[in-house]
Amino acid sequence: MAAVTAPSAPGVLGAAADSPDSAPGLGLLEILLVEDDPGDALLVEDILADTGLQASLQWVRSLREARKPLTARPGPDCVLLDLHLGEAQGLQVLRQVLEWAPGTAVVVLTGLAESQAGMAAVAAGAQDYLSKAQLEPDGLGRAVRYAVQRRQVQQAVAALQAEQLRAEENARLERGLLPSPRVANPDLQVVTRYRPGRVHSLLGGDFYDVVETDDGQVHAVIGDVSGHDPAAAALGVSLRVAWRSFVLAGVRGARLPQMLEELLVAEQGGLEMFVTLTTVTLFPESPVAQVVRAGHPGLLLHGHGQVRLLEPPGGLGVGMVPGLETWQEHQLEIPAGTSLVMFTDGLFEVQTGADGRHLDMGGLLHLAQRHRHRPAEEFVDALILDVERASLEHGGLADDVAVIHLGWANT
Repeated sequence: MAAVTAPSAPGVLGAAADSPDSAPGLGLLEILLVEDDPGDALLVEDILADTGLQASLQWVRSLREARKPLTARPGPDCVLLDLHLGEAQGLQVLRQVLEWAPGTAVVVLTGLAESQAGMAAVAAGAQDYLSKAQLEPDGLGRAVRYAVQRRQVQQAVAALQAEQLRAEENARLERGLLPSPRVANPDLQVVTRYRPGRVHSLLGGDFYDVVETDDGQVHAVIGDVSGHDPAAAALGVSLRVAWRSFVLAGVRGARLPQMLEELLVAEQGGLEMFVTLTTVTLFPESPVAQVVRAGHPGLLLHGHGQVRLLEPPGGLGVGMVPGLETWQEHQLEIPAGTSLVMFTDGLFEVQTGADGRHLDMGGLLHLAQRHRHRPAEEFVDALILDVERASLEHGGLADDVAVIHLGWANT
């Protein structure tokens, strides 16, 4: 009989590759036996050797000894678990194993008269149970194979469900963060784009909106909530909806970030979060724009085969120092046939060199000037593509990117 191995020296119980009982597609299985009775442990090893499974068996005598192999990465493929370990008894043992190794298949080993305990263990998360008194190679081999395969299926289903939930959450957040512009004037050209950063399974806190009011003025906002988690996205939705409501209620200029800050302080629930944003108002009969910047990047002016960087004076981000900042509105001349390009910092804070070098605003302007003769949609798409290419060797876009290209078409 082959000796049962201690944790420091796992043994391999091999089966021939063409064994009729081998488990196709499973490969070498790492099996952990948690059993305090040496006789039962030797029995399990002997029977496992006759199953035809390709397996490496590791034996530990207690729940305490099991912790290290269970929490290792990668952990065992399957645990053969005795529920009576002296210091730990019953489902308490199983629950601890599942807590330490939630992705591992578990087959519970019971006494002859413990079928109820076995069924309770399966209900609590084990994949199967077997009576020690009735162990035989076919049954043990089948239980281990099915337990591992069943656990793999459960994990695949859980991953699919998680992906579906992420997709549904993304769709909800997209409706809240990235609405359709509310404009009716056919002379207004609006191009909006959003690209998620590579590391985010959900949309981050970047948001934008464009609204036309009854007086014909067009108002736009673009913002970026600090952080990239669900709390940041939820706050971004709240601020975007509030901004639209304030604008439609007649709030203008520097009063907008002040009111948004009041809302932010009330909504952030003790979290230290702030928002950078830029608001713009365009007038249908006047070649000017009113701009308020709150800690946000500058803008690009695009038109007549030119691209220029505009950086009107600005204040701190909304919520950085609640109650102390007073923002100012500044007027920009917008020559006929030109448009403002608003964007979040993900468009230029991308790594482009192995030494940690980033694109920065000067690099972004250089890329934008390559496409200065393109019409609005082509200009925005080409600029984002160039930024992605410039950062491709270093992982691509690390942060979310939002862009608005906004201007009058026939002025």
